[in-house]
Amino acid sequence: WEKMRGKCGRGVNPARLRATWLSGKTRPLEYRLAQLEALGRFLEEKKQDILEALDLDMRKPPFEAEFSEVLLCKNELNTTLNNLSHWMKDKQVDKNLATQLDTAFIRRDPYGVVLIIAPCNYPIYLLLVPLIGAIAAGNCVVVRPSEITKNSKRLAVEVLPRYLDKDCFAVVTAGKQETTRLLENKFDYIFFTGNPAMGRIVMTAAAKHLTPVMLELGGKNPCYVSDNCDVQNVARRVAWGRFFNAGQTCIGPNYILCSMEMKDKLVPALREAITTFYGPNPQESPDFARIVGDKQFHRVRALLCSGRVAIGGQTDEKERYIGEGSHFG
Repeated sequence: WEKMRGKCGRGVNPARLRATWLSGKTRPLEYRLAQLEALGRFLEEKKQDILEALDLDMRKPPFEAEFSEVLLCKNELNTTLNNLSHWMKDKQVDKNLATQLDTAFIRRDPYGVVLIIAPCNYPIYLLLVPLIGAIAAGNCVVVRPSEITKNSKRLAVEVLPRYLDKDCFAVVTAGKQETTRLLENKFDYIFFTGNPAMGRIVMTAAAKHLTPVMLELGGKNPCYVSDNCDVQNVARRVAWGRFFNAGQTCIGPNYILCSMEMKDKLVPALREAITTFYGPNPQESPDFARIVGDKQFHRVRALLCSGRVAIGGQTDEKERYIGEGSHFG
């Protein structure tokens, strides 16, 4: 744990978290509820700061930001607050011949000290929702926000700790190299959202300590369109799912499977849906976000060379914009 104190973030004292965990402080229901309610106050009192940070980081539209980064967190929080006392109760189970004289039940114990590594595409939601679960389960937690979304990171580092017990919860700032060193320490559970390359590093490090992990590494989501569907309805749904958050959503539709006949109908319907949602020049739309970072922009732009562009395909590196538009330098 001394490795983390020296290398992985200002104000972090992992030994204190481990000592607090061993003391049993995080186990009582009342303590868990108090910390969850404090998270709720953070979301309520700092909502405008969150929206402004997301606008600065990736020009995330206010509706998208409030829905995906604030309201979904509040929903998770309310569900947890309403059910936590029930979740914490022992669950009686049936006994077999070998356990007839025993008392058989399932007890949900916390893991211990948990590490949460958040990504850049939903920098608040994918930081706080795992944190809500970890607090509800009675763990101490180290959270590492994304380095790419600097304004959201600043909120997590400077503001979030004011609402939580510093003996039990810590925020670290770390790039890829620092995160690799951070992973040299023994955690009791690791929750990682990100790319497969970093996921391999996380899993390799966790294996040395037999630490259980949750790896969410994105997805490739096909969307099948049958010949007898409502084309306009499909086009609106696909356009909304694909272009929400400028396409930076792991469960958004990645590609469409359909017949050639449907393709001829669907492409113009998609063009119409895009115009309806974002206007004739989506680059000027207040409802269309931007790619979160330069590296991510260059990766997506390179994908345009792998096939034939059907709609849009213009790019603006300065704005990290990819789509249709007429004002490009």
